[in-house]
Amino acid sequence: MTAVIDPRARAAAPLAPITATLRTAFGTDDLPGLHAGLLVDDQTGWLPATELIHGGHLPRLLDSAAQRWQAKRHAAAALAWKAYSYWVALPVALGWASARRVPLMRADDVLLRMDDDGPLVDVGLRTGIPVAVLPHDPIAAAGLPEVLVVADEAELLRVLRIALLDQHMSPLLDEIHSRVKLGPRTLLGSLSSGIAYAVLQAADALPGSSTATIGTLLDALDIGDLIELVPGEDGAVTVQRRTCCLAFTLPDPKICPGCCIRP
Repeated sequence: MTAVIDPRARAAAPLAPITATLRTAFGTDDLPGLHAGLLVDDQTGWLPATELIHGGHLPRLLDSAAQRWQAKRHAAAALAWKAYSYWVALPVALGWASARRVPLMRADDVLLRMDDDGPLVDVGLRTGIPVAVLPHDPIAAAGLPEVLVVADEAELLRVLRIALLDQHMSPLLDEIHSRVKLGPRTLLGSLSSGIAYAVLQAADALPGSSTATIGTLLDALDIGDLIELVPGEDGAVTVQRRTCCLAFTLPDPKICPGCCIRP
């Protein structure tokens, strides 16, 4: 008798270590900003992230952020980027840290949904998004068309960088910069801190050293100089930023933990 495999389970298999880590670390894989199970089966109401870069939907996101936080245009852009880049980078960081299994978050394979009554942005992945793995990964020989087998960890980090930074975050950063006076260092500082926070928040569910994992990922993206990992008051590792997300400029000013601006 031939076993029938649920197509949804088959599609989700490459991302299983990531969703498992989310459930262990956060108690759920349905987070406010990240689609449950990561994959979006019904794309009704969703936009590819390319629509932020080339399709004219970025002003809608920036206007929504400005209204939500009563923020000036440049602060709204910085905070919108901070939220969006965190949710986009989270599956990448946890995929690398948990199993060296990395969804390639190119803009055309990432989907987003904007809802005035919910999170600023909800991020999901297109079914069939390529997932890069190492040769010894159990899924490498499964014959799944979305699985990309790379030679070693250096190559895995290279394709991670190309997809996340070169084909997604950098073009979006350039589009934001063309509309708002925000330098790349300010925005990339939020990407750097977001990756660090993601790994630290899931540290108990991840193998190996969190600080080493963070260092490897940030060095691969050339953004390691934008944060520093320092001991907190309880001795645990914390993130000290070297840039600011501009939350202190809001009508109700906020100084984030680890901000480079001191109260």
